[in-house]
Amino acid sequence: MTRCYPDGFDYPGGTGRLAGRCRCRKNPWPFSLLVGAVLGTLPDLDVIIDYGTAVANFTQHRGFSHSLFVLLPLSVLLAFALHRWRPHLGYGRWFALTALVLMTHPLLDAFTTYGTQLFWPIGPPVAISSIFIIDPLYTLPLLIGITAFLIRGPQTSAIMAGLLLSTLYLGWSATAQQIIQERVGPTLAKEGLEEAPRLVQPMPFNTVLWRVTVVGEEKRVEIVTGFFDGDGPVTVEHFSREPSLAKAATSLPEGQRLDWFTRGFLHYDMDGDQLTATDIRLGIPGAHPFTFILAKYHGDRLEPEPSSQLERPAIGGELLGVLWSRMTGSAEVLCLASLTLPPPGEGCT
Repeated sequence: MTRCYPDGFDYPGGTGRLAGRCRCRKNPWPFSLLVGAVLGTLPDLDVIIDYGTAVANFTQHRGFSHSLFVLLPLSVLLAFALHRWRPHLGYGRWFALTALVLMTHPLLDAFTTYGTQLFWPIGPPVAISSIFIIDPLYTLPLLIGITAFLIRGPQTSAIMAGLLLSTLYLGWSATAQQIIQERVGPTLAKEGLEEAPRLVQPMPFNTVLWRVTVVGEEKRVEIVTGFFDGDGPVTVEHFSREPSLAKAATSLPEGQRLDWFTRGFLHYDMDGDQLTATDIRLGIPGAHPFTFILAKYHGDRLEPEPSSQLERPAIGGELLGVLWSRMTGSAEVLCLASLTLPPPGEGCT
């Protein structure tokens, strides 16, 4: 795309100012977006590192590459290199670009459920869990703003509006999370789980329908509730736990690592003679993507082995329809154990 830039506009790649004249040149602004896109992918390149076992790869992701203690000095070095390459922009602008892109990446990741080690190596993972990893209502304003920026050139009003809307939506997600927290409080008190570890997170692709997971010593409860549910009672589903399996798993180094990373939101089971651990934070019951084999039993003896990951369960397309019906309130109950909608007026068995 070719544009004429007016007198006095000091654009990237320029060589000075031409009084009273207009210089024609290809629009330079996509270059800044390209640099930003490349920088934005850097923290996630840690996925190419093989740490040796499935649990290590799972728990080391979003580790050092997402640490603010690493990204801040890296921003200083990258800004210096970019300034040497394109000195006319000035070091301050290059540093602002690299620092903002690199450091907002893990900060945004921290709002999801996976866990982001912002303070590696001295702190635990941070997982606010107020937004699903893919949410169109967060992403679309940014995409529209960037598209308008590419078309219109250096006018930034559209991209600033997109950033404002996406940021407001992120704030709404945290507010909605607190509202759901208060809604389920009385129900959890009746279950005797008001002090148990609790995870409140949105169901996929929205912030209207929420899932509450509470882990007790011998049982786990799951609640699905949303903003179109009215004042009716919430539906509680119960899932059994095996304290003996949890004790066996957390006696293993990789079991301890997994427990630390997930804050204990794990389901332990036996797959034949194999001891498995499933991260119940991610996905939904029946479709949890991360299940790990930690050890094998030989008679009564548990023998650890390098962890491996079981194949992810297939997710049918009909699940999207189920989620939509529950999210919009046309279905009053979603049974997570079976991923089905019971007939009106009935609960989950």
